[in-house]
Amino acid sequence: MTEQEQGNQNDPTPTGEVAAKDHGVLYIGVDLGTSRTAISASNGVRESVASVVGYPKDVVSRKLLGREVLFGTEALEKRLSCNVYKPLEHGVLKGSGEEPGDRDANLKAAKDLLREAIRLSRPRKDELVYAVIGAPAQASIHNKKAIIEAARESVDSVMLCSEPFAVAYGLDWLDDVLVIDIGAGTTDLCRMHGTMPEDADQITLKAAGDWLDQEIFAALKEQCPEAQFTVGMVKSLKEKYAFVSESSEPVVVDLPVRGKPTSFDITNTLRDTCRRIIPPIVGALGELVASFDPEFQYKLKNRVLLAGGGSLIRGLDRAIEDEMKEHLGGGRVIRIEEPIYGGANGALKIAHDMPEDYWQKLS
Repeated sequence: MTEQEQGNQNDPTPTGEVAAKDHGVLYIGVDLGTSRTAISASNGVRESVASVVGYPKDVVSRKLLGREVLFGTEALEKRLSCNVYKPLEHGVLKGSGEEPGDRDANLKAAKDLLREAIRLSRPRKDELVYAVIGAPAQASIHNKKAIIEAARESVDSVMLCSEPFAVAYGLDWLDDVLVIDIGAGTTDLCRMHGTMPEDADQITLKAAGDWLDQEIFAALKEQCPEAQFTVGMVKSLKEKYAFVSESSEPVVVDLPVRGKPTSFDITNTLRDTCRRIIPPIVGALGELVASFDPEFQYKLKNRVLLAGGGSLIRGLDRAIEDEMKEHLGGGRVIRIEEPIYGGANGALKIAHDMPEDYWQKLS
């Protein structure tokens, strides 16, 4: 495969099946996310794991933990005994850009995370593993190469696709549709019009889950200056209570003040802060609509798919519709049924549909 094909691995057009390509091959769709990695496999397995890797700090912690590497929730729970890595940031591998940073350590963590994801899919020893991995819509060529490098030790063949394209492909929504995929690191938007999306059809925003965690953290610090809490605690509160509608049950939480749990009503703060994610999303939607063929703009606005973990914010689909009505004259937003596995399911479907000669062979 040429370098150009490696940089555009979401470009393969399904032109038919290769007769015997399913023989001895396990196909896996991977949504490699900043917060969570999800897989869907052709053997029916679906699993997800937090995108966190932990390594014992010393001999004592290695004896305590009994393992050389921990993943997901367990790595977070044992973080005081581990060097913890979150190898993805803003949807890309840390150190994969021009500023390498702690590239080697994060690349190792990414390799181990992908190896764990493949292990969770339970491949047989006699099977080849072909994986389609979702990447942010506007991921750089450097990051795509880094993902391929991280996958090299775990799979036999690999293909990359943009995450929102995978969502649309999995639902067979390929014509005149806009996809909003709200992840932890990025919010990716993709315009589909019956062909493979090009760069002009895709926008990546950093206004996403991690960004929102920081916004809520700052707002709560202002509301509750004496309370003690971490961004991790805020993330848990967001995942449990986040909403953007005008009415809601009161959100009252306990936060420690000088070691004593103290109740705080954070209803208004949580709602108002969560709503900050709406304007940048609708602004990006407006860009994609305005640059589309005028004859099809109305149809495009009324076929908006909302996906990703961020889509679970209560009332977000209706709130985006209201903002679209004000700024774009209307629109319809549909929340997909499986936001956690939507990208992985679509990537798996792409894997099944792709001819043999589109796969990047690794050796």
